[in-house]
Amino acid sequence: MDRRRFLALGATGALGLMHGGSRLRAQPQDEIPWGETRLGLSDDFRDGSLYVPKKYEDGKPMPVLIMLHGLGGAATGARFTFPLAEELGVIIIAPESRELTWGQSVPGFDDDVKYIGAAYRHVTQLLDVDPTRVGLGGVSDGATYALSMGLAYGDVFNHLMIFAAGIPSPLRRRGKPKIFVGHGVEDHQMPIDDTARNWVPKLKAEGYDVTYREHAGGHGVGPLAREAMQWLVTG
Repeated sequence: MDRRRFLALGATGALGLMHGGSRLRAQPQDEIPWGETRLGLSDDFRDGSLYVPKKYEDGKPMPVLIMLHGLGGAATGARFTFPLAEELGVIIIAPESRELTWGQSVPGFDDDVKYIGAAYRHVTQLLDVDPTRVGLGGVSDGATYALSMGLAYGDVFNHLMIFAAGIPSPLRRRGKPKIFVGHGVEDHQMPIDDTARNWVPKLKAEGYDVTYREHAGGHGVGPLAREAMQWLVTG
């Protein structure tokens, strides 16, 4: 299947292809794109990055995290994960939203999910990914989208890493992904009483495995990046 046809698929088709984690062709060890490289899936400036830690070994599946940026952001917003990915052994995919931010009207069923699906499939053709450690995460708008999409496609994403999210609006629930939630008590953009303290108890009541952490800071990841990445690798 060529890239243009893949990107033309509907959301359901794009995510359906993500279930097949085996690579379509071998990737010789000396061609592995160590460090940060451009995804190269988009013809315009909205593309994304791939980060591969040096401890990656061909033939040994490694956890993967798709990390979504905030409003008006870019793939650079995921760079805070790169040192931890290098240390702990995690592949990072940092796609960029098709517009200024991630889809608001039908999160998980729009052009963004098609692009995320294409990025994931592209990486699984290059690298060996651990299907039991497929993470979807984000910060701010990216976190809200990741949570909505992750609840809708919990049979694909088994770990959700959510920082400073708003109110999720999943159009369906599928699977039971594990969820790590971090939120600052001084967050004035996404006030904690209106967001995490509201929907985290509801998710727990619905049977989701939620690890919830509050920190003393404001809007953003705060001091929780290391704990969250370790949770992805071992939780």
